[in-house]
Amino acid sequence: MRKRLIARTPATVQARAEGWLDLEHAATVEVVSEDKDFPIESALSIEPRQGWRAAEPGVQTIRLVFDEPQELKRISLVFEEDEVTRTQEFVLRASSNPGGPFREIVRQQWNFSTPTSTREIEEYRVELSDVSVLELTIVPDISGGAALASLKSLHLS
Repeated sequence: MRKRLIARTPATVQARAEGWLDLEHAATVEVVSEDKDFPIESALSIEPRQGWRAAEPGVQTIRLVFDEPQELKRISLVFEEDEVTRTQEFVLRASSNPGGPFREIVRQQWNFSTPTSTREIEEYRVELSDVSVLELTIVPDISGGAALASLKSLHLS
């Protein structure tokens, strides 16, 4: 029998192969707040990084304003929380017009519970055309606690 060991494909190569949109060059991002050590760029990068975290508790909004209207087929979101047990809610909306109105794509709640449930991965297949703005609103703790919103990654194709 012939056998050959092959190297694993790095995540960055896989991401590019999946056709992720280069958000750093395709959109302007708007955020309510960000921790200086966890900037929003690290959650939007194709390269794996530490992700984004808000600088203050409460509802946070991340808005992508595209340079050119986009056709979106896939949305990938990853959230991680390994410190605070909480129930988070997020809402993803899209608009063809920078001024709105927005159409809700998904509203989702997730229970983070350390140490067993610390990572939420959401993959959505969509058929969205002419998207000028994509907005993600995160309620980090629906009970009103002082948790900070965070986002490990957001990818679009």
